[in-house]
Amino acid sequence: MFRHVPNALTLLRLVLAAVFFVLLSNYQNESPTGPGPGRELVLLNIAFFVYLLALLTDFLDGYLARRWNVEGAFGRIVDPFVDKVLVLGSFIFFAGKNFTIPFPNPTETPQNVKTITGVVPWMVVVILARELLVTSLRGSSESGGQAFGSQFSGKLKMGLQSVTILVILLYVNYRQRLTGIETQFRIFRDFCIWATLAVTVISGLLYLRDGIVLLRRRHSEAPR
Repeated sequence: MFRHVPNALTLLRLVLAAVFFVLLSNYQNESPTGPGPGRELVLLNIAFFVYLLALLTDFLDGYLARRWNVEGAFGRIVDPFVDKVLVLGSFIFFAGKNFTIPFPNPTETPQNVKTITGVVPWMVVVILARELLVTSLRGSSESGGQAFGSQFSGKLKMGLQSVTILVILLYVNYRQRLTGIETQFRIFRDFCIWATLAVTVISGLLYLRDGIVLLRRRHSEAPR
């Protein structure tokens, strides 16, 4: 029975990701100045706790799989897949139209807009490119019989991304209520975003370096 618990938690996280995205898709910023509608406040509060629950299942499934020695191919494939869906989906929504406000002049037609999350499309492209690169390197290495395990930089990247997502949710939901400290919170939000991008790029480069080493080793060991 224990063998299936970690996999069930992984699948639960996928369901939580779907719920999280439904909540984000139903959020709509309507006022760049005044307090947001009560419905929007509730949506993002629920989304915040859904994401926290998803993080808890992410910790538990790996911990229990190691503790009970039931790690298998399903978990090794599906667990990182769900993590990528959750993180990439979050940043895609944050860069989308639901989280925009008029800027700099709301009276202009057509209006210029900016995101209230601090996330813009090119940032999502960077994060996506890193994930595609690492996935390609891992697939190439493991198809050749070479292990391509996770690194500390990858775990740090995932941790920073998750913290940044939670910080963004808090900022968006409470920015009009942060009287006197909104600017400081926004600076902290931006710091988290840029730190996440930096670690994401560095992590990708470290994986690329290891992938090149493994590729050269494979060629050197290949029969001539």
